[in-house]
Amino acid sequence: MLDRYAINIIRSPLKLMSDLLDGQKITANHVTVTGFFIGLFALPMIALQWYWWGLFFIVINRIFDGLDGAVARRQGITDCGGFLDITLDFLFYSMVPFAFVLSDPDSNAVAGAFLIFSFIGTGASFLSFAVMAGKRNIESPVYKQKSLYYIGGLMEGTETIACFVLFCLFPDYFAPIAWIFGTLCWLTTATRIWAGYHTLKD
Repeated sequence: MLDRYAINIIRSPLKLMSDLLDGQKITANHVTVTGFFIGLFALPMIALQWYWWGLFFIVINRIFDGLDGAVARRQGITDCGGFLDITLDFLFYSMVPFAFVLSDPDSNAVAGAFLIFSFIGTGASFLSFAVMAGKRNIESPVYKQKSLYYIGGLMEGTETIACFVLFCLFPDYFAPIAWIFGTLCWLTTATRIWAGYHTLKD
């Protein structure tokens, strides 16, 4: 829901950074993979209940995720780059709640499993529609710069990042936040299924 506004805010600083990286012959795929491996450090940090360090690595990962798109738009968007970006994104998204489950299994296990379950819904509805839209050459009217059709919803990337930040700032409240966010993700999944089905049917 907020992605279209967040993109406008971060576009200029990301462009400046992408100009510097492009001069160093660093590709968008380099940025994607580097950001993913940096983000993996959030797993042990959160599992050890070092939540501020976990937040640090989450933020770095998300900066790299925005930066790889800026570099790609400068150097040329590719299918392999888009595939790599979205795959590693979804792995990272599922890793964060798993890390909180490891940090306190007794309190967080069920809520964390529910949140990962909800991510399957948002991810499946997002990607399956993108495949079908690609077959029909349907372009997104809002996210034209994306390598695949980016179908929006109530809960998108910006909201997910905000949720992860709340997890790290208020780890004792992981379970209620996860239940609320997971429920909103299922509302997103339902609206995407409805909109995607009728778009493709028409």
